[in-house]
Amino acid sequence: MRPLLAMALATAACATAVSGQESTIDASVGTVAVTTVASDLQEPWGLAFLPDDAFLITERAGRLLHFSGGERQQVSGVPEVYAQGQGGLLDVLVPSNFGETREIFFSFARPQSGGAGTALAVGRLSDDGSSLEDVRILFEAAEGFSGGQHFGSRIVEGPADTLFLTLGERGSPDSAQDLSNHNGSVIRIRRDGSVPEDNPFAGQDGARPEIWSYGHRNIQGAAMDATGQLWVSEHGARGGDEINRVEPGRNYGWPVIAYGVNYDGTPIGQGTEAAGMEQPEHYWDPSPAPSGHMIYSGTLWPEWEGHHFIGSLQFDRIMRLDPADWSEEALGNDQTIRIRDVREAPDGSIWFLSVGQGAVMRMAPAQGN
Repeated sequence: MRPLLAMALATAACATAVSGQESTIDASVGTVAVTTVASDLQEPWGLAFLPDDAFLITERAGRLLHFSGGERQQVSGVPEVYAQGQGGLLDVLVPSNFGETREIFFSFARPQSGGAGTALAVGRLSDDGSSLEDVRILFEAAEGFSGGQHFGSRIVEGPADTLFLTLGERGSPDSAQDLSNHNGSVIRIRRDGSVPEDNPFAGQDGARPEIWSYGHRNIQGAAMDATGQLWVSEHGARGGDEINRVEPGRNYGWPVIAYGVNYDGTPIGQGTEAAGMEQPEHYWDPSPAPSGHMIYSGTLWPEWEGHHFIGSLQFDRIMRLDPADWSEEALGNDQTIRIRDVREAPDGSIWFLSVGQGAVMRMAPAQGN
């Protein structure tokens, strides 16, 4: 765990896009080809793969899009979303047993009395991909918070029919230390919305039983590695964006400890360490604004097996980090503007959502590599 200055991170040269559809990136493993898969997207947020080369994309304003065979269609049946500030339709997850159930999970900012809160829902995708059926809310953050900041959120499929959902602290820093609400936490529930008995705060008076970990600021990246370990990447304030190895019941410190400062330059909390609070595995200063988090299988690039790929909204790149020492390679060109999500496709290619380009793009080894 060590800070890395942004200008010292870039070990890959940025290439200029060859055309509006194709470009290349010079990476440590050779030339990477970048191909535009779909464009004309409006603030895309989440990406998930379906069987038979189909995929889903969420747009923050509330549209869920289904792509198959070169055609796109808007999926009906999405509940009302709170599309203000950073709120809206957020992540989408296609679980491993989709072929049996056709269920998909999605997170969104849900209107509440006096405000909005992050919610997790499930619905059955129709056979033709045009609609969601039997939509049910599985989880909704405790009410009482207004404003449009810091909703999170990413969904990760866990073992034994569990789901992890990440939540931001809604711009209310102290609430991230308060177990009576869900702000600034990772929650864990079963796929039917019930709470597992082994959750660390289940049965504890005054605590929300869904909470798995707390003391986070705004988690917009989450992934599980090959061993089943959950990792998250989260926004700090001015500096102090973090990667955390998430363990049940642990307190990750916000806003008591932090490696950044407030936006006006004043200190946050009591410094960088405190008893009973976890240290990040890695942090950045200055902040790249991480969003989307994928841990690579090594299918097309064996050298990258187990490496973390995280999008940067601030520095217009994908950040590849080797967890052995958290050394970083910046992967970017004119296509990588405001990266919101990064995913590994079934064939081992790496797909990403560019908010700046309004597009989903695919990275694969260039011909001849």
